[in-house]
Amino acid sequence: MAREISGPITFTTGGRRVPAYLQDPLRWALAGEWDALAAGAHRARPDDSGNAVPPYVPRDQDPLIRTRLTRAADEGGLVLVVGDSTAGKTRACFEALRAELPEYRVVAPAGGADLMAAVEVIDRTRTRCVVWLDDLESYLGPEGLEPGLLAELVRLRIPVLATMRHQQFEIFAAPESAPAAGTEHARAATVGARVLRQLETVELARVWSTGELERAGKAEDDRIADALAHHGPYGIAEYLAAGPALFQEWHRAARPGGHPRAAALIAAAVDLSRTGLRPPYPLDLLADVHEPYLAIAGGPLLRPESLGTALEWATRRRHGVTSMLVPTQDPSAWNVFDYLADHTDTPVLDTTWHAAFQHTADTDELAIMGFHAHRVAPVFAEKFYRPAAEAGRADVMNNLAVLLAAVGRFEEAERFQRRAATAGDSDAVFNLAVLLGDTARSDEAEAAYRQAADAGHTSAMFNLGVLLGDTARSDEAEAVYRRAAEAGHTDAMNNLAFLMDTAGRQDEAECLFRRAADAGHLDAMNNLGVLLADAGRPDEAEAAYRQAIDFRNVNAMNNLGNLLARRGRPDEAEAAYRQAVDSGFADARAHLGILLEDEGRPDEAEAAYRQAADAGHTSAMNNLGNLLANAGRTDEAEATYRQAADAGHTGAMHNLGNLLVRAGRPDEAEAAYRRAADAGHTESLNNLGNLLAGTGRLPEAVAVYRQAADAGHTSAMNNLGFLLARAGRPNEAERLLRRAADAGHINAMNNLCKLLASVGRLNEAETAYRQAADAGHPGAMNNLAILSAEAGGTDEGEAGGSTGDAPASRRR
Repeated sequence: MAREISGPITFTTGGRRVPAYLQDPLRWALAGEWDALAAGAHRARPDDSGNAVPPYVPRDQDPLIRTRLTRAADEGGLVLVVGDSTAGKTRACFEALRAELPEYRVVAPAGGADLMAAVEVIDRTRTRCVVWLDDLESYLGPEGLEPGLLAELVRLRIPVLATMRHQQFEIFAAPESAPAAGTEHARAATVGARVLRQLETVELARVWSTGELERAGKAEDDRIADALAHHGPYGIAEYLAAGPALFQEWHRAARPGGHPRAAALIAAAVDLSRTGLRPPYPLDLLADVHEPYLAIAGGPLLRPESLGTALEWATRRRHGVTSMLVPTQDPSAWNVFDYLADHTDTPVLDTTWHAAFQHTADTDELAIMGFHAHRVAPVFAEKFYRPAAEAGRADVMNNLAVLLAAVGRFEEAERFQRRAATAGDSDAVFNLAVLLGDTARSDEAEAAYRQAADAGHTSAMFNLGVLLGDTARSDEAEAVYRRAAEAGHTDAMNNLAFLMDTAGRQDEAECLFRRAADAGHLDAMNNLGVLLADAGRPDEAEAAYRQAIDFRNVNAMNNLGNLLARRGRPDEAEAAYRQAVDSGFADARAHLGILLEDEGRPDEAEAAYRQAADAGHTSAMNNLGNLLANAGRTDEAEATYRQAADAGHTGAMHNLGNLLVRAGRPDEAEAAYRRAADAGHTESLNNLGNLLAGTGRLPEAVAVYRQAADAGHTSAMNNLGFLLARAGRPNEAERLLRRAADAGHINAMNNLCKLLASVGRLNEAETAYRQAADAGHPGAMNNLAILSAEAGGTDEGEAGGSTGDAPASRRR
């Protein structure tokens, strides 16, 4: 509007002053001309020309990074590469950017607030650029990258390329900030966590693959050749950045004659970094914090050097790459080489947590420090969270509530959770629902889950589906699972598939299992195999199981063994079972025992059964009892059956009863049968009836047979019908015998014939005898001949056999 302007111009946008380096996008570097060190790549030892950036060795993940970057350039969105420090994340992203988008401008904001300003500048100027966020954790938060800003980046079709160290990713994405919800832990209730949950990360391995090493071998660079020759268990990029060498030198320094004070200063900086306190760290802070580390190492006995000498040693550049304490713009404050922090796993000292707390009053920084302390120092986590929670941070209230609930302080937890929920934090509503469920307030939990689900919280949808399914509201559960599945929740896909399978909708179940399996859900891969096996599609089932096994799914190993055993491939089945056994899966030991017994290897079978039994597998105890009984080792069999019975195995109670009958101990057998019968074992009811009838206790036998018959046991129907016929109650006897005969019980068919003949219904008896003979009853034709010859029947019948039945069948 002014047409001509002389002098400097300062832009402000949205009430926010735009830093000078962001004001003119034409001053931002072109990706094709950008420098790797400026991008944040670790320096390597300079070559003869002074170049500290070695030639790039292509990584296995390059195609995936580049495909996602070009898609983000078309559609907008964030590409995140995650890996250990010095894994090569920044370099891989830098090379992808130069290769795919060389004409794009690169904007690298200094922090979260600058990121928001940069997006507004890009929107206003319509500059074609890439947002570069090396160390993404520095940008996450309500004043930086949050879900709304990420959505704006997508709307504007701005590609974002970011890196994050594994340690930081785990702190933000999964700080175990929620108690168990019966099916899964709640996600971290932070702005950063909500952003990370929307991303599909690219994992870059620290240790290089065979293919990557082969490509490195073709590089004409002495530094890479040296790394190939000496990297040992470390990655090539890791070795080039001198990480292992500096780590070892640091730890060697804490000795007499070494540099113990320098080692303690570095330890102080490392642990301050691990508390989440942002660098740089002033020298006076390092001087205060390092004293306990020096004391632990030996204190005055080490004859520590002066502070000045220690600082000079700790800040000296090694191998032309980096120093352990890294200089910053403030000459009296220091950062620390991140490799050292990422590879340190000793507990942070309480004095260091306390010093970090004393050093800052910034609530956002305290919130981050709370994340760092959440799992490893909950007392300090509470101290860090409280100021941010009192300042109104809903996400921190939620995390504080989770922390309190974890130590049983439910009333306090609920108060903070409700405050966070009232502030509109859907994660807090979800965690409130979890807390209410854990404190047996299921109606309130359901209402809270519904509220969070209505706000789009997929984990709430999933947990609500579980709750509805557990309360037999399958239609509602299906609807909720579908919403979560459509939003990409793989656990919901898996559970919905189970629901469809149970409802007889196998085609839908298969489709859902496949979707979840394709998304990497290991249980879904295994469950798909179960469904395909049940559908009589063994080749496809085997393929599904093997896919799951590639990801070490032990259920799939066991199920593959079952499938191969049924298909007559015992050697392969044994291998699958043994793989599962080696992974600690007790069921597989039991099934391996069955296979070995079937293969005529009883000694090995006994050993497998005993291992499974020792792990508490009750079916293995029962099967071991069967094996011992069949081998005539009745005392051992009895002891084993009793062990399984005491653990609640009804089949073992039944088999114990059979063993005691054969041993002539009817009173003990009756007690065993009654225990099994009380647990719902109908075969034991029938055998108990046989035992009672055989000892003349007919009224009790009739009552027991009737109970088993009402439960659908055909032998009990036959035995009760036989007793009623002899007691002169033919009408009742006929009804029972017909039920058993219609169910295919051939003894009942024959007994029905005799009953009909005995009451003069000869034509019906003849027809029934012929049906029994066709069904395979060995005496039916003989009885038919007698009927024809004598035009009458006998008053003898057939009961269901003795109580000394064979051991109950084994189950895979």
